Amino acid sequence: MSIQPRKQRKMRYNAPIHRRRKMIASHLAEDLMLKYNKRSVPVKKGDTIKIIRGGLKGHIGKVASVDTRKMKITVEGATVAKADKSQVARPIDPSNVIITHLDLSDPWRSKKIEKGKIKRKRKIKEKKGETKEEEKMEKEEKVEEEIESESERKESEKMELKEEVEEKGEKEKKMVKKVKEEKSEMKEEKKTETKIEEKKEEGSEKKMREEKTESNETSEVKR
Repeated sequence: MSIQPRKQRKMRYNAPIHRRRKMIASHLAEDLMLKYNKRSVPVKKGDTIKIIRGGLKGHIGKVASVDTRKMKITVEGATVAKADKSQVARPIDPSNVIITHLDLSDPWRSKKIEKGKIKRKRKIKEKKGETKEEEKMEKEEKVEEEIESESERKESEKMELKEEVEEKGEKEKKMVKKVKEEKSEMKEEKKTETKIEEKKEEGSEKKMREEKTESNETSEVKR
């Protein structure tokens, strides 16, 4: 199918009536679009529409007639004044309106439109199933994350305890070293003191000997 405007116009001009009828379609309002899972539906007499383009923009009314030859529709209350000031229904292109309420008095049409609704329900169910699976996956991921966080926390606590124990051991080792050093220093000080005392004693003994020898010498000289 060509997308050239001239061929599109020719196709619409030469289209048979059964195809023209399907071409006279309008978009649904947002709520109907979500309800029936359809974007557009052929306009039917009795549908409530809202004009969204043109001089009658904002007008809401029921479809009075559908002209399959000219591919136009007429709406109740949408009129135009003639030269003699008489009001005549203004033909409107179906692309310039949106359907706000559908006439489902025809059972064939209601079945046709509800097919999209059933498809939408299936899609919703599938989405719900997918969402449930996603929720399960999310819950499992959360549980795994919690388990991992707990394991990491425990490992961190163990590492902290190890570090504390190591720090305590190092402190104790340092204290033992200090005590040993102090003891060795005390021993060295005692040794030095004993040596000094021994030297003092030796010096005093020498003096006593010298004094004795001097006294002996003096006594001999006197004799």
